[in-house]
Amino acid sequence: MPVVVVESPAKAKTINKYLGSDYIVLASYGHVRDLPAKDGSVDPDQGFEMKWEVGSDSQKHVRAIADSLKSDPELILATDPDREGEAISWHLQEALTKRRAIGKDTKVSRVTFNAITKQAVTEAMKNPRQVDRDLVEAYLARRALDYLVGFNLSPVLWRKLPGARSAGRVQSVCLRLVVEREMEIEAFRPQEYWSVRAMLKTPRGQAFEARLVSLAGRKIDRHSLEDATQAEMAVAAIASRDLSVASVEAKPTSRNPAPPFMTSTLQQEASRKFSMGAKQCMAAAQRLYEAGLITYMRTDGIDMAPEAVHAARATIAARFGKDYVPDSPRMYKNKAKNAQEAHECIRPTDTDTHPDDLRLSDADQRRLYDLIWKRTVASQMAAARLERTTVEIASRDDQVRLRATGQVVLFDGFLAVYEEGRDEDPEDEGNRLPQIAEGEPARFAENALRDAHAKATAETPSAALLSDNGAVLGQQHHTQPPPRYTEATLVKKMEELGIGRPSTYASVLTTIQDRDYVRKDQNRLIPQDKGRIVTIFLLNFFRRYVGYDFTAQLEDSLDDVSGGRRDYKDLLASFWRDFHKAIEDTSELRVAEVLDVLDDALAPQLYPPREDGRDPRECPLCGQGSLHLKTSRTGGFVGCSRYPECRYTRPIGGDAAEQGDRILGEDNGDEISLRSGRFGPYVQRGEVTEDNKKPPRASLPRGWKAEEMDLDKALLLLSLPREVGLHPEDGQPIKANFGRFGPFLMHQRPDEEKPVYANLKDPADVFEIGMNRAVELLAQKRANPGRGRGQAAKPLRELGEHPEAGGPVNVMEGRYGPYVKWEKVNATLPDGITPEDLTLAQAVDLIAEKAAKSGKKKPAAKKAPAKKAAAKKPAAKKTTAAKSKSATRKTAAGK
Repeated sequence: MPVVVVESPAKAKTINKYLGSDYIVLASYGHVRDLPAKDGSVDPDQGFEMKWEVGSDSQKHVRAIADSLKSDPELILATDPDREGEAISWHLQEALTKRRAIGKDTKVSRVTFNAITKQAVTEAMKNPRQVDRDLVEAYLARRALDYLVGFNLSPVLWRKLPGARSAGRVQSVCLRLVVEREMEIEAFRPQEYWSVRAMLKTPRGQAFEARLVSLAGRKIDRHSLEDATQAEMAVAAIASRDLSVASVEAKPTSRNPAPPFMTSTLQQEASRKFSMGAKQCMAAAQRLYEAGLITYMRTDGIDMAPEAVHAARATIAARFGKDYVPDSPRMYKNKAKNAQEAHECIRPTDTDTHPDDLRLSDADQRRLYDLIWKRTVASQMAAARLERTTVEIASRDDQVRLRATGQVVLFDGFLAVYEEGRDEDPEDEGNRLPQIAEGEPARFAENALRDAHAKATAETPSAALLSDNGAVLGQQHHTQPPPRYTEATLVKKMEELGIGRPSTYASVLTTIQDRDYVRKDQNRLIPQDKGRIVTIFLLNFFRRYVGYDFTAQLEDSLDDVSGGRRDYKDLLASFWRDFHKAIEDTSELRVAEVLDVLDDALAPQLYPPREDGRDPRECPLCGQGSLHLKTSRTGGFVGCSRYPECRYTRPIGGDAAEQGDRILGEDNGDEISLRSGRFGPYVQRGEVTEDNKKPPRASLPRGWKAEEMDLDKALLLLSLPREVGLHPEDGQPIKANFGRFGPFLMHQRPDEEKPVYANLKDPADVFEIGMNRAVELLAQKRANPGRGRGQAAKPLRELGEHPEAGGPVNVMEGRYGPYVKWEKVNATLPDGITPEDLTLAQAVDLIAEKAAKSGKKKPAAKKAPAKKAAAKKPAAKKTTAAKSKSATRKTAAGK
């Protein structure tokens, strides 16, 4: 029987069902070979020779394939239909040839299918080909480039920037985008402007809103009214005039649906609608593809197969009616970037399969399939027909003109199914206007805007102006800095610049977060100090290699390799020549020289001008030293030149005022200061001296804000631990303090080896709790000590037995968040998955992945129970019986 090889066991199971018993379908479990993580795996001096190594986990899979080929020497490579899939097929062929499992008589062929359906698989088997050498060489070029950059640039970072972990060809450019956006935000200075609007009503009493667009012949745009004085004049001018409708213009318009998904747009929409990260999105899409529910999910293409178009149109007619089917099919095309363009869009394999029909247990798969189904169906539906109405209102002297706009949906078309998410909400959409006729008066809707005025002035009293009749409102605004990137907008920007390709986006975004260069907060990407330092270093010493144009041009050159238009070794040679010289030049620099360059480059952000005109580099703590950029294992920071006499430090993001570092006052001759440290703000008594190397310090408790600290609060913290009193039973002191896990009480009886700790809920209790309450809490703690060593925690959720290996699978509450537990394997829940949404199948996948990474025991299939007959055999000697009993215990443990 021919041996068919795919990447994953899930895919193998589905394909085996379609091919039947005439084929043996095995999984390679991804790439079987990789470059060893050591220097010399790519040798530029030997024509960029690459040394590949079969991974320890992959050896058994290669062996299984080789053993199967002994009975039938026919190998069909059916890995994914992209560059990575082609590379896996090539690696398999090379590894099996090296093992002599492939001989002269072995028939080797390559098949691809865009969807795992019976028709697609059986059709692919009828059209075999050989491994595409151009795609393989494009893979080799990318792999060699990434290796050469990573293994030559990363050591430079380690030596020059302690704490920096790595640099990469695409990852560093992606990080640059995030860092430069943050620097734009920090350099942004808000500009004040005012808007003026009026609430009017028709002669029939129907209210509508209009905004000021012209005053005294001057056009009023978004930023025309610069201050409250101008806004007040505008409000008065409108309120003092009689207004009428100058014109009413209704224009029919239409909206066409968005094209079907490709990889980048799927990631963007999943992020917008579900806050789903790129990695999480692709993992769910992979499982849908392997289950045969969607077409291949790594693609640049948006075209759809003709049979899929006809199927979508039939589904639309059946579900929504013929009015929703356009006269002719919609065809989508985009400019090909590389061979991956041959792929279709991402679509359901069968549009008749509605999301409600599947009953998917996995929440991510369920939401993603619903999204793909709706986008695909909507892409073939009729356009939405709308009517956009613009009403111009003017005073008799034409000194004041206002405008009201509205939109009415006449026919919803594709909007009945799906509307694409937007990164920024458009203005003036969706407002429906009442019946308005040209020439009729537009009277003021008195007091209609008083609530809006009250709301606007609740926080800032001078933020709004209201006319006496309560119908005209001037409102203060400030221009906003550009928003931080989300994963969706960052992928969109990378796509616009031509950086990376569909298969790289998820891994690049994951890498910059795993390296602690970027953190995600409320779906926004925020650069860490470490990431900022690395970016500035690369921009100053390797600017060409983090250039947007250079990276995009390199991607185009790699696409030329995949298209057979360029030799990959020529590309590597031209890159390596200049890159190697840049590495050698930078290696000779001392760390101090590098820091000086970075300090100058970051000066506008690190040392902004001070309002009092003092030197921005003057240390705000001692007033004598000069501030300078320094590095540590955790990244960059600003420190005083008088270290160790002055230990002032602050993170590189923001200035001293924002960080709150300052002297709070004096107590008994000691300066009490507020400082920023590695683990947050803290207060300190005195300075570090030869006699006092560790002056008293106290971290600010959770909820205490640095900007609200004063001398009294600092002294209160430095006085801790506080003695609540002596325990009435044994006379030993009860103390209150803050610890690593929050506020607590401590008490130790004379007969106890260790103190007893009782947690306090409110930080204020550390300073306020009395004896009666303290004694009660300690008694409760002693009566119910809770979980200690050897005591199991209570699960958050019990998911059931492991389907393959047995044993309970539970969701537990951990110090760093919820995690899945099976035996000794603990797997953290990915971002975006809550304990309530987690399914047993997802948990099993997480356990298997964690076990593979950590080298712990992998879940194995349950063994059949041993027969009890063996236990009945009499033992001749006590020692033999003991051995038998021991063996029985081992057998039982193995179950």
